[in-house]
Amino acid sequence: MATVATPGVRPSVQMRKAMSQRNARVGFFFAFPFLLGFVTLQVYPLLASFYYSFTQFNVFQPPIWIGADNYVQLFQDPLFWTSLRNTLFMVIVGVPVQLVVALLAALLLNSKVRGIAVFRTLVYLPTVTPVVASSLLWLWLLNPVYGPVNWVFVHILHVSGPGWFATAAWAKPAMIFMGLWGIGTAMVVFLAALQGVPEQLYEAARIDGAGAWQRALRVTLPLISPASFFLLITHVIDALQIFVTAYVIGGGGGGPQNALLFYALYLYQNAFNFLKMGYASAMAWLLFLVILILTLLIFRSSRRWVYYEG
Repeated sequence: MATVATPGVRPSVQMRKAMSQRNARVGFFFAFPFLLGFVTLQVYPLLASFYYSFTQFNVFQPPIWIGADNYVQLFQDPLFWTSLRNTLFMVIVGVPVQLVVALLAALLLNSKVRGIAVFRTLVYLPTVTPVVASSLLWLWLLNPVYGPVNWVFVHILHVSGPGWFATAAWAKPAMIFMGLWGIGTAMVVFLAALQGVPEQLYEAARIDGAGAWQRALRVTLPLISPASFFLLITHVIDALQIFVTAYVIGGGGGGPQNALLFYALYLYQNAFNFLKMGYASAMAWLLFLVILILTLLIFRSSRRWVYYEG
């Protein structure tokens, strides 16, 4: 039996199709400013920097293709290795110190005492201070001659204070010490994770005879491991891109004996001080690979120590 076309069905389908096309055009119209900015300010610079990494380019003259010479020269550059060592020191030493201190602060501020909100605010408050202002403040606090910290060492403890940023041996420890000023964000994340741990688990652990240390190892740390994982990823990425504090404290240089010559700072020097844009682009892409590899390794290791309830 032949199928008889129902009047009115075809116009409704065409109407829906026309409305769908109209909505798509309207949506594209409103999304166009973002797409334009994304392509011109992010996609194009990204592709251009990849091309420039294979060229000799000083901004004022057209780029000259030199192949992989920039990458080869990087591995022969002693300052490249110095900047890489300084940066990895901050990742390997500085990040764990900051996370441990932030966790201890969160444990203390998780207490149910009167006025605890005031103390939480005081710990978090330094994180809203501009980085340049806080760097200048700590440059004064840790001044080896007239800084308040060394004044305490000399006049109260009766010992000579460290050289801090004025000496190569103490420059990076001083950076780590200064970084403890900004643990407020990590503290808030840890505090939120701690407040999400069910009290029943602590009760059960106490009944089983677990002490405070065992409760911390067997209950607290596993249940806040997702927050620890998140903070570890973000802090490692931030440590690999240290720039502003090192630039301000070192006056644009690398500090005593290049102790504060971090990777991002050396990249900046090559790009804007020496106008070696191709060389700096190669450094930027190597930094991207290092961040990618370390992030993947942390994600891979998270299967063994990150616990997701349910």
